Amino acid sequence: MKNMSQYKVEMPVQDPLVRNKNFEEVALGYTPEMAMEEAARCLGCKHRPCVEGCPVSVQIPDFIARVAEGDFAGAYRVIRQTNALPAVCGRVCPQESQCESRCVRGIKGEPVAIGRLERFVADWARENLTGEEVPPVFNGHRVAVIGAGPAGLTCAGELAKLGYGVTIFEALHTPGGVLSYGIPEFRLPKYIVAKEVEGLQKLGVEIRTNMVIGRVESVDELMDEGYEAVFIGSGAGLPSFMGIEGEALSGVYSANEYLTRVNLMKAYREGYDTPIRRSRSTIVVGGGNVAMDAARCAKRLGAEVTVVYRRSEEEMPARREEIHHAKEEKVQFRLLCNPVRILDDGNGNVRAVECIEMQLGEPDASGRRRPEPVAGSEFLIEADTVIMALGTSPNPLLHRTTPGITVNRRGCIIANEATMATEKAGVYAGGDAVTGAATVILAMGAGKTAAASIHEYLSQK
Repeated sequence: MKNMSQYKVEMPVQDPLVRNKNFEEVALGYTPEMAMEEAARCLGCKHRPCVEGCPVSVQIPDFIARVAEGDFAGAYRVIRQTNALPAVCGRVCPQESQCESRCVRGIKGEPVAIGRLERFVADWARENLTGEEVPPVFNGHRVAVIGAGPAGLTCAGELAKLGYGVTIFEALHTPGGVLSYGIPEFRLPKYIVAKEVEGLQKLGVEIRTNMVIGRVESVDELMDEGYEAVFIGSGAGLPSFMGIEGEALSGVYSANEYLTRVNLMKAYREGYDTPIRRSRSTIVVGGGNVAMDAARCAKRLGAEVTVVYRRSEEEMPARREEIHHAKEEKVQFRLLCNPVRILDDGNGNVRAVECIEMQLGEPDASGRRRPEPVAGSEFLIEADTVIMALGTSPNPLLHRTTPGITVNRRGCIIANEATMATEKAGVYAGGDAVTGAATVILAMGAGKTAAASIHEYLSQK
């Protein structure tokens, strides 16, 4: 029987003033009863607009129908047909701008909580399904994947299912890419990432860590070793700075460095000697999800935290949910202002940030109103730590060491949007290495497309 409620079943969360002092997961997940109640809200539309909104084409009405019946194993099988990382996607995908934005239920109320249901199903399967993944029969072809982030893991998983011998070459000591170094434990527990990776290894995917392709070996050398195709999913890990006075002071971090120290190097845990500043007052510059992650981490490490953003809240690119959670956790926001210089305490450390007030002018190329400084409005915010969360671009190492690969003016690899093929025969690329910093699910979609193209290419060979 359909549940005709206009509103989603609320998901339990930790109390904000408790969770802002720990790194345990904020959202606690649905119970089976909650999941079935929420699934009963789905109308099972024949034209399936929600599927069109999913970059990896999960058959959403089919899996939700099984949840409503209590067939959680069946729901998991539906999801896994198209999504290699469901427990990850259920937590970090921006469903509100993708599948849920197309949900017919959302016309007169709230859309079905597709993300929460996907998370529930994946978590249930991890706890209750113990069947071993059986690697398919090897088809005789080998493919190299560079980068063990969302794009690389997805591409590897899709190819492994087709019988390819896949080796992932990962620069860091732990697979996962941004899932491991960028997204905090309280949004995406690392044991969940490890379990998803383990599932791919059971399909026969080999993962070699501490392999910086372009330094240890080149793309051409991989192909000389017998890899017939290469997928580049190396992400966008090169941080951006403002170029203002004082950025070289001690206490100024890129968000990438700060989050890597916290997440991958476990700076928040007792017994780890990862160096990180235990700040009294932290300023985070930026308005995206990475800025929210950095701000919420700094808060948990004991700082008073202020997010400084040059536009208004309406223009912030971060998910509404992340902004809401940050506010609940007592992160402060100073909007319509921008840093102009960082002040020294006389010993090479951050003392304060000088900001200027901004006003919004005409829309720029992004469609958001362009921020313009208000003359004479400078003011100081005291701080001992500044985290720059201003976006990232791809590392130039790979394209500089691979003849035949071209990049655009932002340093992103140029690849065919429909096939992910680069201008170099047999080499494909996708995810943030091509688009610049974007979402996990878009990177996964690129990995999936690339795998299909590689399969077609090698089948024709």
